[in-house]
Amino acid sequence: MHPEMTAHAPDACCPKCGMKMAPAGGPHGAHPAGHDHGGHEHEGHDHATHHEMMARDFKQRFWIALLLAIPVLALSPSIQQWFGFSVPPFPGQNLLLFVLASVIALYAGWPFYKGALNDELRIGHWGMMTLVSLAVLTGYFYSVATTFWIEAPDFYWEISTLVLVLLLGHWLEMRAVVG
Repeated sequence: MHPEMTAHAPDACCPKCGMKMAPAGGPHGAHPAGHDHGGHEHEGHDHATHHEMMARDFKQRFWIALLLAIPVLALSPSIQQWFGFSVPPFPGQNLLLFVLASVIALYAGWPFYKGALNDELRIGHWGMMTLVSLAVLTGYFYSVATTFWIEAPDFYWEISTLVLVLLLGHWLEMRAVVG
């Protein structure tokens, strides 16, 4: 928020706005104890190598999520209505949506959940990872309920595209950090 301000201790707050600051050293400097970049461990690597590994992981998760999101979008009644096409319903269509969206929400979204647990909830500082996790998991579990127990529209396409966009953003961020 205020780049001219630097932190020299863990959990330091900005004197201008009160926001928690990152320790001195910037993106390649020291991190608070337990910080793991969204669920990725350092495993003895330097920061540049670590960020390269994270970029590769986000890239892989992004491409898998993209490939799975295409049929999720195509099978969504809302998307079909908006773009004026229809896919004839077929047996097992809702189960297919459930499986595809489950891979996207659970596998592709895993770094966000792990980051929320390890970096935010554990130390009591809720942030973006917590918000993302809450949004995706709430939509996912609601959609699972609509698939198996209640009669209502699902949010599979919404959570799939949310995870997809967030993965793309984190992948680009890690590439920018590496340089």
